[in-house]
Amino acid sequence: MSKTWRLILLITGTFVFAVLALSLANSQDHSSMPGMDHSQTNMPEGADQGDAQQMSHSMQSMSSKHMDMGPHMKMTELRASRPRDQERADKIVAELRQSIAKYQDYHVALNDGYQIFLPNVKMPMKHFTNWHYAVEAQFHFNPDHPTSLLYEQHGDTYKLIGAMYTAPKRYTEDDLDKRVPLSVAQWHEHVNLCRPPSGREQEALPPHARFGLAGSITTKEQCEAAGGTFYPIIYNWMVHVYPFEKNPQDVWSMERQMPGHQHAD
Repeated sequence: MSKTWRLILLITGTFVFAVLALSLANSQDHSSMPGMDHSQTNMPEGADQGDAQQMSHSMQSMSSKHMDMGPHMKMTELRASRPRDQERADKIVAELRQSIAKYQDYHVALNDGYQIFLPNVKMPMKHFTNWHYAVEAQFHFNPDHPTSLLYEQHGDTYKLIGAMYTAPKRYTEDDLDKRVPLSVAQWHEHVNLCRPPSGREQEALPPHARFGLAGSITTKEQCEAAGGTFYPIIYNWMVHVYPFEKNPQDVWSMERQMPGHQHAD
């Protein structure tokens, strides 16, 4: 298995990768931001720009406020609202808004252990991930410790717009509901990935991808026939939240376009 695809399978998904990424975070010097070369952030030693390109495509479906609800994404069902669901969700948002307000200055996020994922690869939304909190989320939920912060990039700076919580992929919908009520928010996970055989990695790149999270192959049978390796689930559960939005419907929304969507300042 190539380094790139090991990383795709492990990122945000296992304790082992989180510990490795944590050691990387501790070794980085952010004193020269902006302008320093982060092009290989979170990439394994020896990976090249082609590896970074492939990794970036695997992240595209969760790098926008509007996510592709195709065969490579599984969503939780919206449940009927129960007493106190909205109150519980509102409390999470209020705590999050207060705890991440200091990260309007993205330098503070970097100094607090958040890392920019593929900063030199263009994406509509940037994830700044804290691997301490990724590990913590495997065991319990802390609204003040989102696994990732979500930023829009504007030139050489970043604008904080939200955060992402994660939960173990083994969780049932009832488990997820205990963290964030499913009558208010929909969690998602990335599924049905076919890893290309060695030497055919370019076939995972759009616009005519066969493999990967943008690929046309969506079943184990199709994948094996093409010589690939099939993974039914590759990431943990995730949910995005935009605590600075004025419209309550936008706070937990997955249907908002960017960058054209006008969000609260």
